[in-house]
Amino acid sequence: MFSTGTSLAVLAGALLLAMGAGIDPARDSLATSDKQEQAMSAQPTDQMQKVLDKLEVLGVKPIDTLTVEQARTQPTPADAVKAVLRDAGKSAEPLPVGKVENRKIAGPGGDIPIRIYWPQASNDRSGTPPVVLYIHGGGWVIANLDVYDASPRALVDATGAIVVSTHYRQAPEHKFPAAHNDTWAAWQWTLGNAASLGGDPERIAVVGESAGGNMAAAIALRARDENVQQPVHQVLVYPVADAAVGTTESERNNREAAPLNTAALPWFYDKYLHNDADGKHQYFSILDADLKGVAPATIITAEIDPLRSEGVDFAKRLEAAGVAVQSRTYRGVTHEFFGMGAVLDEAKDAVELAAVGLTQDFVPARRQASTPAGAAH
Repeated sequence: MFSTGTSLAVLAGALLLAMGAGIDPARDSLATSDKQEQAMSAQPTDQMQKVLDKLEVLGVKPIDTLTVEQARTQPTPADAVKAVLRDAGKSAEPLPVGKVENRKIAGPGGDIPIRIYWPQASNDRSGTPPVVLYIHGGGWVIANLDVYDASPRALVDATGAIVVSTHYRQAPEHKFPAAHNDTWAAWQWTLGNAASLGGDPERIAVVGESAGGNMAAAIALRARDENVQQPVHQVLVYPVADAAVGTTESERNNREAAPLNTAALPWFYDKYLHNDADGKHQYFSILDADLKGVAPATIITAEIDPLRSEGVDFAKRLEAAGVAVQSRTYRGVTHEFFGMGAVLDEAKDAVELAAVGLTQDFVPARRQASTPAGAAH
């Protein structure tokens, strides 16, 4: 993970980019070409294999073979990471941050649990740290703030930002657009409360994983549509980009992948969506939405993941719409790898990539230069 000193180095690099002329290669081009995508071998790295082996030892079964209750109570990838650490004689304690506080905020269907992470010390030159709204994954059905505790901590450590991690109503008890509406409410709450948290209300970004990546993108779209303050940057980690299943190369090649296989996708979608029309809504099928004027983006995907192709495609759609975007597919890792920095080198690198994208657009001069015409701030 990044230390505070590393965060300063990232910020310094972003400032140089903001002041310098020429092209920023990390933001200007997509890192994964069509040929690269088709040629991927889908062999886990040794570090990733240890996590997968531990998932098997823990008795984790494919989601599509389980009831909702079974899926919600079986061991998680986070449990596997802790077990790998213990086997290696290492501490499984979470990455330390300055302060953590659980709260509840008002939402359209009742209280929404959130967890706020503060950095150990602000390394921002203004003395007021930026703020990130983080949205966890789980296919709109499973997982919670505890399961996805590692990612917000890593983001705090890498960026020096205050991170607000939000939960949301889950399916099948609460169908579309309940979770989308809850995360939108969390975005509005973050806008209105950033200053009281000690953060900069002008520098707020959004990060989401999987289903959370879908909802993070939907926040950028809805903010543009409703003329609400846009995220300065959106980081989408293996996002769900539409409701179609079986149409992409990565879905065909990852039918037996773990912890997410292709058959799990319709299992999740059927529980969250009422019907096909829900799946075609622009805030769910973000791949087909009008993307002009949304926030600059970082797209992170995993090689061994049925969602890889649609994440790569979404990055291309953003680029075609004139949105500044950096995209990278990490080889040899699976869905859920982003929060595994304690055991995976690729996760550390992915957090660093996210931090670079965020930090660049936390710099006002850089943000103005990269904001598409018509985008609201």
